[in-house]
Amino acid sequence: MTTVTTGRREHPAVVAVVGGGMAGLAAAWQLSQELGPSTGGEAPRVLVLEAGGRTGGKVRSTEFAGRQVDLAADAFLARRPEATGLCAELGLTDDLVAPGAAGASLWARGRLRMMPAGVNLGVPTRWWPLARSGILGPAGSVRAAVDLVRPHRARPELTGDAAVGGVVTARLGHEVTERLVDPLVGGIHAGGVDDLSAEATFPPLLVADRSAGSLMRRLRMPAPPPPDPAAPAAPVFWSLDGTAARLPAELTAALVARGVAVHVGVAVESLSRPTADGAGSWVLTLAGETATVPGATGASDNARTLTVDGVVLAVPAGQAAGLLADHAPQAAAVLGDIRHASVSVVTLSVPAGAVRAELVGTGFLIPRTSPVDGRTALITGCTYLTRKWPGLARPGDELIRLSVGRFGDDRPDAMDDDELTAAAFGELAGILGIDGRPRESLVTRWHGAFPQYRPGHFERSDGILAAVAGLPGIGVAGSAYRGVGIPAVVGSGRAAARAVLASLDGTSPASPDA
Repeated sequence: MTTVTTGRREHPAVVAVVGGGMAGLAAAWQLSQELGPSTGGEAPRVLVLEAGGRTGGKVRSTEFAGRQVDLAADAFLARRPEATGLCAELGLTDDLVAPGAAGASLWARGRLRMMPAGVNLGVPTRWWPLARSGILGPAGSVRAAVDLVRPHRARPELTGDAAVGGVVTARLGHEVTERLVDPLVGGIHAGGVDDLSAEATFPPLLVADRSAGSLMRRLRMPAPPPPDPAAPAAPVFWSLDGTAARLPAELTAALVARGVAVHVGVAVESLSRPTADGAGSWVLTLAGETATVPGATGASDNARTLTVDGVVLAVPAGQAAGLLADHAPQAAAVLGDIRHASVSVVTLSVPAGAVRAELVGTGFLIPRTSPVDGRTALITGCTYLTRKWPGLARPGDELIRLSVGRFGDDRPDAMDDDELTAAAFGELAGILGIDGRPRESLVTRWHGAFPQYRPGHFERSDGILAAVAGLPGIGVAGSAYRGVGIPAVVGSGRAAARAVLASLDGTSPASPDA
C-alpha cells in the first residue's frame, strides 16, 4: 500500500480524482486497485469529485420513445483492450453485444453509395472497389490509380508530424481526401483532415507515406486467418446490453462498493500547496455540494478545502489549464491553446412506413463537399439506431440519430432546438425520402466536446505530461492528450493514476504511452 510520510507519521495515501467522466472513473478504479479498498469505518483513500449532477461524462443515455438510448458514444472499438479489459474486471464480458448491422454509406454525387470494400479509415486500399462505388468521379478515380503505377521512393529522412489531408491529397488526389477520408477521420474528431495530426489520428498513414511503393497497398490490413465456420465473426465494435452508458454506471457502483467516495455536484475551483516551499500535500478549494465530502473543512457547507496527497485532473483541457496555471504555467498555456469542436445529436423517432429508402448498414456519412439541396449539409452523419442495435427495434417506428456540427461550423449554435431539429430532419427527409414529420425528437448538445489534434499534437501533449510529472502527486487524464473514444480515455485515466502513485512512491512515473 502506498503511504505518505507527514512529519513523523505515516498514513495511507489519499488521492482525489477531479472529474467523474470515463477517464476519472478509470483513474479511480486503478487507484482503488493499488491502494486497496476502504472498508468499515475507514476514511476513503480515493475520492471522485464531479462538478455535474452525474458521473460518466459524455457516455450518457436517456429514455426516448420508450427505450433507453445513448446520447453520444454508443460503442467502443473491440480491437483495443482498455474498454473490453475494464468490462472483464467488472464482470460484464457476457453482457457485451455487437452491432446487428455492418457497413455504411456515403452521400456522394447526389445519392447514397456504399463504402467500398478495403477502406482503411477512408483511404482506399484497392482501386477496383473504389472505382465501382461511384463515390469519385472519373477523374478522381484515375488520379487515385496513379498511386498504384507511379513509383514512390522511400523517404526515411522525413520525421515529425503532418496533416492527414496533406498526405492523402498528395498521394491519391483531393477527391479521396474530401469524399472518403475527411468524413471518416474528420467525423471521428469533428474536424477537418487538412488540420488534423496524422501522428495522433492515423499513425499508419505516416509510416506508409514514408515507405517505398503504393500508399494503398501499404495500408491494406493483414489478411485474417481462415475463418472457423462454427465461430462467429469477430466484431469491430462492442457495446453493453442495454446501452454503452451502462459502463460508467456499473463502474461507479463498483467504486462505491470498494469504499471510493464518489461525489457529484462538487466543483474544484483551485489547486494549491499548503507550504511556502511547495512541499507536502495538495489543497483543493471546493464549491457546491461539499458538506459531505470526507476530510473537507471550511467556513460553510458549500465553500470548503480538502487536503490530499495526490490529484488526478480528469477534466477538460481549459479547466486543467486553470488549475495548473500557478504550478506548471507552460503546460497550462499549451492546454489553454487546444481548440475544441462542439457537436449536437438529434435523435428521432420516425414512422417506419414513412421511410421510402432502404436502410442499409448502420447509417451514412456526409462529406462537407457533398451538398444537400444545393447547400453545405448541416448533418455530418446518420445512424440507423434500430438497425445497428436490434434490441431497440419496436413495431411501427425507426429510431434515427443525426450528428450535427464540426470544427468551424457555427450554424447549430445560432439555432434553438426546434430550429435545429427541423433543419436536420429536412436534410434527412430529402436523402431518405421520408414523408411527414418525426413522432418524437430530442436534441443533445455537447459544447467543446472534441479537442482538435493539430499537427504536432503528440509532441505538445508529451510536453504537458512531462511538465506535470515534475509536480509531486499530480496526473492528468482525458481526451485532450492521446486519443478520443472510450478505450483511449480509459487508458489515459489508468495511466494517470499509475503516474500519481509512482510519484508518491518516489519511483519513475509511467510513460505517456502507458
